[in-house]
Amino acid sequence: MGFFSDLKEDLSQAVNELMPEEEKIKTGEQTTEPEISIDEMLKNIDDIQLPEEPEETVETTVEPEEENKVQSFESVEVPEESSKQEFPDGDPEMEKMLADMLADSPVAEKQEEKTVEVRKEESKGAERGMEMETVREAVDETSVITAGMTVVGDITTEGSIDVVGTVNGNIDALGKLNITGHINGNSKAAEIYAESAKINGEVHSEGAVKIGASSVIIGNITATSAAIAGAVKGDIDVRGPVILDASAIVMGNIKSKSVQINNGAVIEGMCSQCYADVSPTSFFDDYKPEVRKSKTK
Repeated sequence: MGFFSDLKEDLSQAVNELMPEEEKIKTGEQTTEPEISIDEMLKNIDDIQLPEEPEETVETTVEPEEENKVQSFESVEVPEESSKQEFPDGDPEMEKMLADMLADSPVAEKQEEKTVEVRKEESKGAERGMEMETVREAVDETSVITAGMTVVGDITTEGSIDVVGTVNGNIDALGKLNITGHINGNSKAAEIYAESAKINGEVHSEGAVKIGASSVIIGNITATSAAIAGAVKGDIDVRGPVILDASAIVMGNIKSKSVQINNGAVIEGMCSQCYADVSPTSFFDDYKPEVRKSKTK
């Protein structure tokens, strides 16, 4: 209720300010304005408008020296690249000292250590990849491509593989490769045996190659030894002996250390024993026949 008590005091003060009107009445001057009681003023308190207080304006005086300072601060332009420090007169010694300090800072050392570690990890990863690609060991296991199976794509295995069905792709095996089906692609293995097989591609063996009867190979053969009883259309390059059975048909050149051709074999091409221990070319180059001098009477 403190609010209403304060309001009553304010109203009483306002009434006291109106007292000069009563004095006028006493002196004989008539006033037409009716007297207002306190209760009526309380009822009409919402309509009462208090006079607005004028805003105080504070004037500040700026001395001329301070004005110059303010203008100088306003005219100063901040450079866009604050990180770059320019030394007066381009002092090279100061620039060198700054460069040395930046180079010796721990942040630069950490960045260099990170780059070195990243390079080491990349080199280790490359070395591991090369080891995975180069180091391959043969495994004593055999995979089988059955008669009703057709494989489309290359085959790589660390063991042996038996191809009874069809393979449309290259074969790379560290073990033996036994072929009784069809291969449309190159074949590479430690040893290759083909019996009643159809091969359209090159045959490369780290050891022996045996081509049985009724086998047809259209492609070159590379091995350390070869025994052929089937048909081969391509060149044969063997660093060891080559044996051609009676049922063999070869259409291509033969390079070997020695050649054994059985009766009935058919060869269309040149045979060269270029891997033999004795070279006919060098023998005849070294040979110089003696020239007999005719006797003169």
